[in-house]
Amino acid sequence: MTSHEALMEALERLVAALRSVDMWRVEEPPAAAFDSQQPFCVDTMELPQWLRYVFVARLETLAETEAPLPATCSVAPAIDTWLKEASPSVRRVVTEAVAEVDRIVTEA
Repeated sequence: MTSHEALMEALERLVAALRSVDMWRVEEPPAAAFDSQQPFCVDTMELPQWLRYVFVARLETLAETEAPLPATCSVAPAIDTWLKEASPSVRRVVTEAVAEVDRIVTEA
């Protein structure tokens, strides 16, 4: 299995995890929100919006087109911090799914 195929499978598991904790059904941010210069678009989007419309969408495009992947990916620590108020099960499910994506991208 290629790294791009592994990434697509990991992204599918991430989407399933987000759906299972009701973090997938979020409103699409306005176009201007994507112009943010802040990490994770913290000034223009909620984290679930960023995960769906930036993180997953961009990585899916890279995987589908077999484009070069980023040299490193370390999003799981930020997700874990953002979810500190969530239930332990929600925090674990989402953070583990993002960590898998991080690992695949970084090891590619």
